This record gives sequence, structure tokens and C-alpha cells, in this order.
Amino acid sequence: MWNQEPSREDLEALIAHFQTLDAKKTQVVETPCPPPSPRLNASLSAHPEKDELILFGGEYFNGQKTLLYNELYIYNIRKDSWTRVEIPSAPPRRCAHQAVVVPQGGGQVWIFGGEFASPDGEQFYHYKDLWVLHLAARTWEQVRSPGGPSGRSGHRMVAWKRQLILFGGFHESTRDYIYYNDVYAFNLDTFTWSKLSPSGTGPTPRSGCQMTVTPQGSIVIYGGYSKQRVKKDVDRGTQHADMFLLKSEEGGEGTCIVQRGWPCGWSPEAFSPVAVAPNHQTLLFGGVCDEEEEESLQGDFLNDLYFYDAAKNRWFAGQLKGPKLEKRKRRRGKKVEPEGADKQESGGASTQAPLEVVREVVAEDGTVVTIKQVLPAPSPAGRPQSDEEDGPDEAESPTIEPSPRSNAMLAVKHGRLYLYGGMFEAGDRQVTLSDLYCLDLHKMEEWTALVEMDPETQEWLEETDSEEDSDAVEGAEGRGEDEEDEDSGEDSGEEGGEQHHPLVRPGEQFADYLPRTEQYWVQLARDAAGPGAQEKSVLRAAHATASAFFDDLA
Repeated sequence: MWNQEPSREDLEALIAHFQTLDAKKTQVVETPCPPPSPRLNASLSAHPEKDELILFGGEYFNGQKTLLYNELYIYNIRKDSWTRVEIPSAPPRRCAHQAVVVPQGGGQVWIFGGEFASPDGEQFYHYKDLWVLHLAARTWEQVRSPGGPSGRSGHRMVAWKRQLILFGGFHESTRDYIYYNDVYAFNLDTFTWSKLSPSGTGPTPRSGCQMTVTPQGSIVIYGGYSKQRVKKDVDRGTQHADMFLLKSEEGGEGTCIVQRGWPCGWSPEAFSPVAVAPNHQTLLFGGVCDEEEEESLQGDFLNDLYFYDAAKNRWFAGQLKGPKLEKRKRRRGKKVEPEGADKQESGGASTQAPLEVVREVVAEDGTVVTIKQVLPAPSPAGRPQSDEEDGPDEAESPTIEPSPRSNAMLAVKHGRLYLYGGMFEAGDRQVTLSDLYCLDLHKMEEWTALVEMDPETQEWLEETDSEEDSDAVEGAEGRGEDEEDEDSGEDSGEEGGEQHHPLVRPGEQFADYLPRTEQYWVQLARDAAGPGAQEKSVLRAAHATASAFFDDLA
């Protein structure tokens, strides 16, 4: 917990500390585990050879503290099982990075950039490092090459003709921010960076756009988000709806030209994850549409699916057909199959409209924030049956589909779309998700829930304005890993009471224990040091005390 604004040096020291802890890992350890904890802005990649998905990094906010991850998880599609893979010399904790898979050497995952946040989420450190995960050898390697992009997050990166092409992103500090529209290429043969200068009128600076390679070998850049300062302490965001095509110029090697496109049939949705369907069509899911004015912000979280047809230069909505058993559900005198067969046909008389939830939140500065979330139609249980319906055996069942969200992770493997995590806002609460859904893109019938999550069970700690209030929630900041409640020393501040330090969970490593309980140890060290103590000294003392306690129990 930070009592004052952390400096860049503070963040670098904290990153270095976590790297020191990670350096103690000297061998590869693969541990079967439950599904990962809730997170957003991670990367989800499909293994190029195996039936596996690779999840790396991400962030989680519990209302008081921001947690960053550098965990690596492997999801086995056939076995429907998760494995946590600990590999020495891993990249530092981060989110909002980019990961690209290439088939070389048994499969490689290339990762660039991203950000690390202070525990209060107010200060950011933007990475400019490049890493490669060798999937066959289970090793991490940092690739050091000069002339690459500056530190950033929210950028986009794709594999293109034995190169990694990187575009855009942003860099933010407590006092200023900058958005980028530069283009870089990393050669996978020579391991060198080069900055490209495409001809034509390219995109304006932005982050969070959609970027994919078309079947014709060009790169599509669509949408995105940026903001600019309109007056002191007032910023205005822009959700871009323009589209650009980056392609090789005829007769020139290594040169590019930008052609502007005008797609139709779609409205912009910021922070929508993107993937490539089996027919090489670009697809995206969900996102958030903001209608922003100077004193208010309205956000619509979405759960629709869109495809982009490069040949027609058009976006179109992905419509689900529903399960095949629907065809038999209206045959009288025959009981219908229970599994999904009783779904009401789309557009039927009993179809209920989606539920729109609108909440208004007034910030301390008087700004009104309106959050609108479109939820799936409620279950029709208990609804009166009309004369036209066939009977109780053919009542409509709840539709299985992902809830509206932004900043989720997408991957496609064997023609199936996998959707993991993300977030939505409910009033002043940010709900971070850990569910996993699958959709067969060939059949386009219905979503399958592989991992379900009830958002109501997620931990949320209200903000406090005093250290006395913060004592009541110390030690809880790491529950995002397994959503467990435990005695973390809430009463340790009582005079004369017994001091209960946060316990070490079975099999827990110090690299996981410290970020989970750091707030508690920092407060303990601050109380012992007294007023006027330097924050760096408090942090060092906190880590040393936590380490000693951990070693005693280990």
C-alpha cells in the first residue's frame, strides 16, 4: 500500500524485487491446478501443434489493490484440465501486453511490452522488452535488440511474413500521457527491429484497436481508443471507427502502403478482443461503447460477436442457430430431449427482451458516470403458459452465453472459439471474470460453458479514507488466486490483542505469498517505524519481515 505517489524508481525497485524472488526458481515445475483466478488484459494463445491454450499475465483489482501476474497456465482442451507451469527466468509481472504465436522450433510465443501498476493503480511502468517462450523446451528467453519501440501498453502485434508487426499503444504517467501510431517490424530470422514508414494517410495515434492479417496477406487495423486534453484536468476520449489496410507495396521489398477502408455494418466497440476464424475472417467479441461528455460518461458493455469479411470489406453480426434438437421440440405427444432441446426458437412469441441495467454513480468531483449493461434475457421459469405453447416439457431454458464484458481474452483452435475472463462494471464496482466459454465456429449453434463463475461471489473491498479503516482489510489482497477467506490479522491492530499474521497456504511459494499479503506487512512495518519513515525503508523492512515469517513456517 502506498501512502504517497510512487515514483518510477519505486516501481522499478518493486519489479526488481519480484524478479529476485522469481530468480529462486531454478527448474521447470508443472502442477495440475484449478482454473486461474479472475483477470483481464492477459494473453490467451493457441498452441500451434498441440490441443492447448496458453494463458500468460494479466491484472486483477479488488477495490483497493491492483495485482499483476506473470503466471503461465496451460489449458488442455481434450482433457479439460489446467496446469500451472513455473519456468525459470520468466518475464516480470505485466498486463496489456501482446503475445504472438509462431510455429518455429516446436512453437514459440513472442511477447512485447505491457505495463506494471503500483498497488493503488495510480502509477504505471511501461515495458519495452521482448521475450520468447520456447514451448517445446519450456524455456523463457529475453531477446535484446536495439532500435525497437518505446515502452508502451495497449499496442497490437501480429505475425506477418516471418516478421512481427507492431502498431500503436500508449504510455501514461501521473502527469501526462501519449498515444502512438508508429509501426515497427521485428525480423524473426535476424532478430532485428526496424521502424517502418508507410506511405499514404495512416491511422491517428491510438491503443486497443483490432489488428489482424487478411487472407490476401494485408494487415487490417480497425477502431481503437485515444484521449486528448481539452482543458485543465479535463480529458475527452475518442472511440475510433475508421479502418486501414497495411500491405506490401508492389515492386518494393520491405516497404508498405496504407490504404484507408470504409467498412459498413458495424459500430465501434473499444477494448474488444480479436481472433481469426477458420475461414480467415477476423472476429471480435463484446467490448464497451462509451458515450462521453465533459461531465459524464456512459458505458455499454456488450456480448455480441462480429466477423469481418475482407473480400467484401464488411463487418457482420455472428448469429447463433441454436441446437439442432430445436427442430423436434414442437412435435406433440413426444417428450423432448432434456439437454438443450427445450430452447425457445429465436423470435418466438415467448422470447423475452434482454435486460438493460442502468446505474448512475456520482464521483467526488461531481462527475456523473452512467454505466449501462445489457444482460441476457431472464429465465422464463414461472411465466404463464400461453395456449399456443406445447406443454411443460417444451418450456424455454436459459440461454448459455458469456455475459457482457470488455478486455477479455480470445483464441481459436480447431475451429472453436475460446473466450476467457475480462471485466464489466456495476456501479462503482469492477467485476473481474474467470469464466471460460467455447463456441464451434463451423456449426455456430450455441456457447458451451467450460468454467462458470458467479460474479456475486467475487471479493470486493470498498475504498477507505483512513489507515484505521485499512487495518480491517489487511491481508486480503491476494484472494483473487483462489477466492478463499482466511484470518489475515484483521484484529492485529487492537491494543494488547494477539497478533495474527497472514498464514502460508499449503504448497504456497514466497513469490506468491508476498504479493498476496504485502499490504499487511507494509502496514506493520510502517506502524513500527513511526511517522516520517521513508517509504523505501518501510518497504524493505516489510519484505524482510514477511520473508522471515514465511521461512519460519515453511
